[in-house]
Amino acid sequence: MRNFTTAVLALMLALALPLAGCASKAPEQSGGTSESTQQDASLQTVLDRGEIIVGLAPFYAPFESTNEQTKEIEGFDVDLMNAIAEKMGVRATFKPAEWQALLGGLGKGDYDLIFSAMSKKEAAEANVEFSDVYYLLPDVIIVAKGNPKAIASKDDLKDKVVGVQLGSGSEQLADKLTTEVGFKELKKYKLTQDAMNDLKAGRIDAVIAGYTFALEQAKVDPSFEVSSEPLETAELVGVFRKGSTTLVEAFNQALADVKADGTYDALVKKWLTIEQ
Repeated sequence: MRNFTTAVLALMLALALPLAGCASKAPEQSGGTSESTQQDASLQTVLDRGEIIVGLAPFYAPFESTNEQTKEIEGFDVDLMNAIAEKMGVRATFKPAEWQALLGGLGKGDYDLIFSAMSKKEAAEANVEFSDVYYLLPDVIIVAKGNPKAIASKDDLKDKVVGVQLGSGSEQLADKLTTEVGFKELKKYKLTQDAMNDLKAGRIDAVIAGYTFALEQAKVDPSFEVSSEPLETAELVGVFRKGSTTLVEAFNQALADVKADGTYDALVKKWLTIEQ
């Protein structure tokens, strides 16, 4: 009898084990984080909306600025972003912000990406993802017309008062040069244009800024000139929230298509090729 009871118990236990295994897996199937829940929806959100929202600071011609006559934002970044959005099958909507607020706005979800002549270095400490590089922008020294302080290289900035835009890649470069060269003073401005105004008024000796911006300013106002060879080259990129992998991939493909069909070169010629 004991042997019979033992056998029955063993049989019941053998039948119960597979059921227990199934029961233990049930919560994982119906409850936990499934692969579909974890999927990146950044691209699909943009496609469903039919619109990609772009953060930019329109104070940096010829990349982006506000046309005084039309009051519209225009520039290389605007035209290039419109072309990229068209390749992606959506429209681009531009949301202006102060330069120093751009990364914070991206983090809050105010826009899908920043496309505003922002370099990898400028966004390096933020929790973001980058597109492929879309332009290489050298930093140079801008001086008053005629170069009265005889500034021809970074070494000539020793004991000089230098201006730069706060929160920019040029600021990071200037901080490094302050130690390396020994400025008399490094003055930081909300906008590069504010530094240019002080340079024109003789309150500072030089400004460090992007080469294309410098040439644009020299073209608009003959009070300025570029005095140096490039100091350092910045890699300009689109900046996305962390995890926006599918959106970054689609953006990169569209950028490649815009380059392949000749649109990119035409926009570089239109906005960034400046005859001196």
